[in-house]
Amino acid sequence: MNSPDTSSPRSSFRAPDTFVILFVVALVAWLATWIVPAGQFTSEDGAFSIDSFEYVGVQPATLLATGDDGRGLFNFLFEGLIAGDRYSATVGLMAFLLIVGGAFGIILKTGAIEIGLKSLIKQPGPRTDWMIPVLFFAFSLSGAVFGMSEEAIVFVMIMAPGLGRAGYDSLTTLVLIYGGTQIGFATSWMNPFSVAVAQGIAGLDLMSGAGFRMLMWLVFTALGAGALFVYARRIRLQPESSITYELDEWLRTDTDAQESEDRFGLGHALIVFTVLGGVAWIAWGVSVHQYYFPEIAAQFFAMGLAAALIARIFKLNGMDFNACGEAFRDGAIQLAPAAIIVGFAKGIVVLLGGDDASDPSVLNTVLYVMAGAIDGLPTHIAAVGMYVFQGVINIFVVSGSGQAALTMPLMAPLADLLSVERQTAVLAFQLGDGLMNLVVPSSAALMGCLTAARISWPLWLGFIWKPVVAFLMLGGAFVVLAVSLGFS
Repeated sequence: MNSPDTSSPRSSFRAPDTFVILFVVALVAWLATWIVPAGQFTSEDGAFSIDSFEYVGVQPATLLATGDDGRGLFNFLFEGLIAGDRYSATVGLMAFLLIVGGAFGIILKTGAIEIGLKSLIKQPGPRTDWMIPVLFFAFSLSGAVFGMSEEAIVFVMIMAPGLGRAGYDSLTTLVLIYGGTQIGFATSWMNPFSVAVAQGIAGLDLMSGAGFRMLMWLVFTALGAGALFVYARRIRLQPESSITYELDEWLRTDTDAQESEDRFGLGHALIVFTVLGGVAWIAWGVSVHQYYFPEIAAQFFAMGLAAALIARIFKLNGMDFNACGEAFRDGAIQLAPAAIIVGFAKGIVVLLGGDDASDPSVLNTVLYVMAGAIDGLPTHIAAVGMYVFQGVINIFVVSGSGQAALTMPLMAPLADLLSVERQTAVLAFQLGDGLMNLVVPSSAALMGCLTAARISWPLWLGFIWKPVVAFLMLGGAFVVLAVSLGFS
């Protein structure tokens, strides 16, 4: 992992706040509706094709929309906050974030996780360095098997203090947890929220092409784990070399607050087993019963209630039920900014006209133009073009299942026209979608993790852009290899 130049730490430049960046994006989207004509695809038997696209004309969004029309610059945040239903990556995700934040507010308040990590990492050294790649593989596997993404926010909250005490910075925690899950998400052979949806739309058998994808997952994960091991070891040996050294003062303050007399007791053990059992319960529900936001949020809430009861019985950290309620509130407040970011991101899509292929929107026009640019290219170049196309679309539609639903009805028939196997089109989708999640500010999971680690998006981008470029190039190489092998 390379760090950006920090030779001028006293520079007067102040990076823009995430909300400022998102508002600027919204303003550009609003202006685009006055210039770019909206378009739509007509459906035959539920299938869309490039030939079915038609321009509807410029449909400018107003400054202030009234009635049921929410396409107004001043309306976009409200419309984004209320869009969707309990299963959507908007309302459903926002509720999920608040409940999870509250539940883990209780768990963290008990001190069980922190004291447990202190017991595990009594003397930081080479042994703890080797824990980093092992944990990276575990988080990558979680992303690959049951699509862990937003859940990474919770683990950042849990593990940042313990890793901070071991001598690692908050960037190590972010790459370990969020980076690991997204590498797994992008290279999965069975992710129920991206690969499975895309294969279903493309008319492919679920789990087909698993061997090639497993090899790809292993390569990506091994490279990510190795790079993080080198970086983490350097930070442990030279903590001042971290670009977040001053920002991470809260980690050192929090983890040093409890003295060595804290002992890991029965109550702490029950909290840890509750968390581990809850995570296993969630993994089982997602992989076996396809649990989604409503069910997973309920599972986290149950974990929080169990932790509150244990904390009260054993008087962990002097907690009573009132303290548990306050901890729930504080935990929810900590993730409230991430929930609002979800509304910002969805509101921008609403400004553009929505993401329904059959409704007139600027986004559909962008989809048509980019798909048309790929048409007629040589097979290898066309496949890479699909990959680039999916990465760009991910800026606007971060949800893996949402992006699959929007793009695969077009990409699957386009692949047939270009003599590209549909399996390769799915590969281009999952890589373009998953790898871009590492940097796009419209990703609620990313912004939630950054909020939990108290790191700004511009700082994160400055740190991670080189590894991301390297992974994007590697992804392109796998797409080309898939074409050469006739991956199907």
